[in-house]
Amino acid sequence: MTTTPNTATSVIEIHGLHKAYGSLEVLKGVDLTAPRGHVISLIGSSGSGKSTLLRCCNLLEESQQGEILFEGEAVRWKGEGLARHPADRAQVTRIRTNLSMVFQQFNLWAHLTILQNVMEAPVTVLKRDPAEVEEKARGYLAKVGIADKADAWPAQLSGGQQQRAAIARALCMEPRALLFDEPTSALDPELEQEVVRVIKALADEGRTMLLVTHDMKLAADCSDHVIFLHQGRIEEEGPPDAMFGNPQTTRLRGFLSATN
Repeated sequence: MTTTPNTATSVIEIHGLHKAYGSLEVLKGVDLTAPRGHVISLIGSSGSGKSTLLRCCNLLEESQQGEILFEGEAVRWKGEGLARHPADRAQVTRIRTNLSMVFQQFNLWAHLTILQNVMEAPVTVLKRDPAEVEEKARGYLAKVGIADKADAWPAQLSGGQQQRAAIARALCMEPRALLFDEPTSALDPELEQEVVRVIKALADEGRTMLLVTHDMKLAADCSDHVIFLHQGRIEEEGPPDAMFGNPQTTRLRGFLSATN
């Protein structure tokens, strides 16, 4: 079973996180720890707060209460409640560049080739040498199995290939952690398996990952720790064999029954 690590070994830590949209409270005091080299899966029904929690991790969403730490460094805030927002934009940028996110929709730039898509952020945001980035980008495209698509346009690729290109783009930033928000839900079952294989391979490499997924088999196979969210709270959490083999709460048992 995954043990709660100390701050020094954690990439992301969240304590008592609350997030609301106006009067609608979406997260109601959530704690999460992502130890270095571990895969944490977030499961739960639509509207349970999974994607919102993931977006709060890399500060795409602003939370109203609670602590967020990246590699032991606390995000600095100013204001309170709905007026709270990060106090240091440079800190936000630095954290975001170390937490690469892969979305449900591929979000590739249509006017750039696949290789250019993968290279864009390291060259433009991180100001890295283009020749060095190109070598790494081609390596990551090979890692996800689409090295032959480097000069293709996004519209020429299948959905599974586009999502693998998006994963290569995330990897090329060489982040401390990868955040996946339902990476297979927009794909047909056959194409979904292409992406699942890549995610499993990344997990086998010991990469730190947070994974929001509707695919219980993927969560069971890849995760070190699984968190089941229900109506903005953690209903149950634990190692995958316990969560899927011996769920303790009625709500988790019902959720798993409905997804089979």
